[in-house]
Amino acid sequence: MKHLPKINSIRFGGAWIAAGLIVGIVIPAALWLFLHKILWFLVISGGLILLVFLIIFMVEMHQDNGKVPHYQKNLKVEIPFDPETQYAVIRSSICTGEKVAGFKNKTDGHFVDVMLIRSPDDEYRFKEMYGLDKVKVEY
Repeated sequence: MKHLPKINSIRFGGAWIAAGLIVGIVIPAALWLFLHKILWFLVISGGLILLVFLIIFMVEMHQDNGKVPHYQKNLKVEIPFDPETQYAVIRSSICTGEKVAGFKNKTDGHFVDVMLIRSPDDEYRFKEMYGLDKVKVEY
């Protein structure tokens, strides 16, 4: 599932802030200096641009909690995966429903966990990180 890019992830915030400041402060100040008139609709428009940006930015930061996802924070070096000796698996708890993606050794059954799966997006990221088409689920 594709999401719209966030303001703070596409570096578009600076343009919003600049537009709000130019429309709300710079242009009205220049007009006041030259014409001795304040065009309040420009001041209000600039303030609204900044307010909308601030609200969108705060909502996005609340959704992200301003944190790097757990799997990215702990994966400084990608965990090696050897398809000849290991296979990708999602271990799902029958009791709690918790799901953990990782790799299981084909010979001794040793499991190396990679990341917690909380949503279909997490499963998609796991598959994308390791170039997998299908992941077996074990209970």
